[in-house]
Amino acid sequence: MYQLSDWDKVVEFHGHICPGLAVGYRAALAALRELQVSRSEDEQLVAIVENDACGVDAIQVLTGCSFGKGNLIFRDYGKHVFTIGRRSDGKAVRISIKKKNRVENKNYYVLIKSVLNGNATEEDKKTFKKIHKEKTERILNAPEEEILEITHVTLDLPRKAQIFQSVECAICGETVMEPRARIQNGKIICIPCSSLST
Repeated sequence: MYQLSDWDKVVEFHGHICPGLAVGYRAALAALRELQVSRSEDEQLVAIVENDACGVDAIQVLTGCSFGKGNLIFRDYGKHVFTIGRRSDGKAVRISIKKKNRVENKNYYVLIKSVLNGNATEEDKKTFKKIHKEKTERILNAPEEEILEITHVTLDLPRKAQIFQSVECAICGETVMEPRARIQNGKIICIPCSSLST
């Protein structure tokens, strides 16, 4: 039976091949190697990601960190930076993409915009795919020291995920995790309903 490679698994999960996914893939592999660990089955590892882009999917697949397990933490900084640490000793690595790996082709972002808006010509789409593929392959095949900045750090990692009792919102009737519920006029309500009733 055919075994999927790590890259195949990442692509299958994400749905397509792109430079951002390749960055996350390389970052995850580097982090696991530097920490001398393998994929986290539970919450042994924690990943702090500073963007919500494609690379985060690779981090999830290869490290086993996920929102559902509470060991994937999103910080909305808009940076291609990933910090992966192990709970046992707080040791972590912070990995960022090196500055010189930013897109040099000035037309690249114009092409992205036109492709996403549905305004791209067939020639534009062909050019975009070519640039996308070349960039992805360069990231996948480049020596690590050319594309990634790796810094060892020590973190105060968040506590493990907790399970809380659910309570019912008095307005919408949906259940909500108890610590996220609000009390208004003596009634338990969820956050969306509390913002509607103010």
